[in-house]
This record gives sequence, C-alpha cells and structure tokens, in this order.
Amino acid sequence: MNTLRLMYRGEQEFDFPKVWKRALVASALIVLVSVGSLVFRGLNLGIEFEGGTSWEVLAPGVSVADTRDALSGTDAAAAKIQTVGGDNIRVRADLDTATDVEEVTAILAELAGRTESDVSVTTVGPSWGDQITDKARTALIWFFVIVAAYIAIRLEWKMAVGALVAVAHDILISVGVYSLFQFEVTPATVIAFLTIMGYSLYDTIVVFDKVREINGRLSGTGRYTYDEMMNLALNQVLMRSINTSITSMLPVASMLIVGSFFLGALTLQEFAIALLIGIVVGSYSSIFVASALVAAMKSREEANLAVLRKVEARGLVGEGTRSIATEDVALGGTPARPTADRPRTGNAPPRPRKKKKKR
Repeated sequence: MNTLRLMYRGEQEFDFPKVWKRALVASALIVLVSVGSLVFRGLNLGIEFEGGTSWEVLAPGVSVADTRDALSGTDAAAAKIQTVGGDNIRVRADLDTATDVEEVTAILAELAGRTESDVSVTTVGPSWGDQITDKARTALIWFFVIVAAYIAIRLEWKMAVGALVAVAHDILISVGVYSLFQFEVTPATVIAFLTIMGYSLYDTIVVFDKVREINGRLSGTGRYTYDEMMNLALNQVLMRSINTSITSMLPVASMLIVGSFFLGALTLQEFAIALLIGIVVGSYSSIFVASALVAAMKSREEANLAVLRKVEARGLVGEGTRSIATEDVALGGTPARPTADRPRTGNAPPRPRKKKKKR
C-alpha cells in the first residue's frame, strides 16, 4: 500500500536507467522475431486485400476436414478453409464464374444443414484490395510526417526521433504477432493499427513534456544528469501511464470477450485483438524504448556531458541523486529528514529547528 501511495504521489524511486539496456536488447530480439515471421510466414491477409470470393456459414460440429472433403470435386478444392468464432466455417477461393460460386454455396448450405440464403457470400476484386492497401500505406506515411513535424516543433527533433522509433517498434511487434499466430488482417485490423499509434504517442509525449519541464527547472543547478532527470519524469508520470493503459484496456477487453465470444461479432474480435496488443506494447515502449533513446542522445550533448563530469567528480552518480531529486524543493517536493541510512548530501536544504518556548 505504501508503494501505491508513493506511485500516486509520483515519489517512488524506480531506477529505470538501470534496466534500459536489458529492455532494449529484449525489444530488439522481439522485433527480429517479428520481422523473421513476416519474411518467412507472411500475413494472413483478408479477402479485402487479396480479392476473391469468401463464404461463411454457421455450421456447428462441422470441421475443416469435413468441409474440404465436401469441396474436393469442385474448383474450390484448394480453397483456404478455417473455423472462426467457434462454430462458423469460412471458405475463401478465387473462382472464375458465377456458376462455380453458386455450386460452392449449395455444397456449404447442405453440409451445414441450412438454406443457401444462410450462407454469407462476399466477392471482392483484386483492384479494390490494392486500393485499400495503397490508402493504408499513404495514411501511415502522412501520420509519421505530421507527428514528426509536430513533436519537433512542440518539443525537439531528438524527441521526435525517439517517439517515431517507439511507434515503429509497436507496429512491428503488433504486426509480428498477427504474422506469428496467423490472425487474419482485415480493414478493421488496419484501423486498429492506426489507433495503436495514437495510444503509443500519448504516453510518450506525456513523458517528454514532463522531462522538458524538469529539465527547465533543474538543468541550471548542474546537480543532475539528463538520465536522472528523465528517470524523475518517468517516476512522476508512471501512475498516470498505468491508469491510462488500464482504462483503455478494460473496454477493449470487454469488446473482445463480450462482442466476439458471446455475440459472435468477428469484426470486433479482429479490431480488439490488435488494440489490446498495441496498448500493452505502447505503454512499454514509451518507458523503455522512447525514453531510453532520447536520454542516450541528449546525454551526448556538450552541456549534459559537462554536468555528468561535474557530478562524477563529486562522486554523486548512483549515490542517491535520484532519491534526492524526488524531494527537490525546485519541484515543489518536501525535503527528506536525514537518517542513518540517508545522511544529508547537501542537495536538500536543512529543516528549520523549532524554537523552544521559554517557561
């Protein structure tokens, strides 16, 4: 309970820089796995992107093998067949004539014990799928350009680089999960991926704005390195980021569980899975990827290097400067009372002594 109280007040003392290197190595490995899966397994693209004809019918108890056997004598013998939502059978093939489409529709209706009108048939031309792909690519490019320009003007270009690397990290991992588990990619999934970028950027910009505020207050003192100021910013906004992620994940999880599993809305499932993955990865990247990259770039600036050399000469790096920073009066904090395990370091002003009343 005491830890939670400190987190809500922004006074906890987690040492984020200590785990940045390990987190970046882990992120690099996950990104490599995602890229490898994209190269060797590819994406399970929906009919909207590849074109063709798709049939879907409610068929409890009918397996993929049963469906393939029923279609073995047709032009759809090599069709892609899968179960979706538990009891639905989905068949996807590229057929040449309307007669072939009607034949497959009749076979699926008979197999499921339903009428032909119960079989949902969707036909999409490949040119329409190409248009959707081009529009998604264009939206992604414009998103990166506008966001980079905004952050560079509002904050600085190094923070823009860190934010865009974090967004690219989130998208690669999210798409990699879809490739690894062969979840179907539909227009709803693409919309979810674009939404993920917004969640990722929100947390990142909150952290960057806080570190800029702290840097403006403490940089002139020459007592804190940039890593320490970034660490202080992360500690102060950590609870806000956690609360934002949790409140975002609850409705998405409800959408996934209630909408897809109980109501059978498959579009909600496709949208919710992408969002859930993106929110988790985005919360992680704002703390362990974007912040680490910006701290690494900013720490190499001459002014910050001079502060680092000064702090090292005083022997204060790693000796409590992060703890003292959370109590710095420049940030409106309350100076800590010196104890046996935390002697006065000179960073916090002494408390005034109370005068004894004369009797």
